[in-house]
Order: sequence, then structure tokens, then C-alpha cells
Amino acid sequence: MAKRRVFTPEFKAQVVLEELSGIKDKAEICREYGLRPQVFARWREEFLERAPEIFSERHCDDEAERIAELERMVGRLTMELEVAKKASNILTSLSNRSGR
Repeated sequence: MAKRRVFTPEFKAQVVLEELSGIKDKAEICREYGLRPQVFARWREEFLERAPEIFSERHCDDEAERIAELERMVGRLTMELEVAKKASNILTSLSNRSGR
């Protein structure tokens, strides 16, 4: 049984843009890259459907929200690390005093 090929999103976008820009037509692209016309048509349809998302403000808002969440997490983890370091130093100095 033949193994299915896996294409990166970047490759798919490049191939669809070649057709949309008029560099090559669908038949040329399918021959050159060994694609079935149905596969190429699906990629093109998905590309055109999702293109408006690129300019969506919601997309930017989602990213900004995710960045803020990650920054909060970094701050919390930094504080936890500082507390752990101080506790370690205190415990080390206490054990040194007791002669252990």
C-alpha cells in the first residue's frame, strides 16, 4: 500500500499562489508537483476561505491575549523561583549552623 505524502502549509500556500498569480495554470501545477486535481482544488478552496482570517482583528486580539497570559505565567514562575532560592539558602544556612 502506498504511503500518503504530507505537505507543509507553506508548500500548499506557495502552490496555490502560483496558480492565483497566473504564473502557472492548474494543469501545469498538478503535473509539476505530481498532485491530483481534486487535491489542488481542495487546497485552493481552503486557502480562499481562510484568507480573510489573515486580516481579522480578532486574530490579533487572540494573539495579544495569549501573550499577556504567557507574560503573567513567566512572572509567577519567576517569583516562585526566587522564593525557592531563598528557602534553599535559609535551609542550607540552618543545616550549616547545626553542624550537619
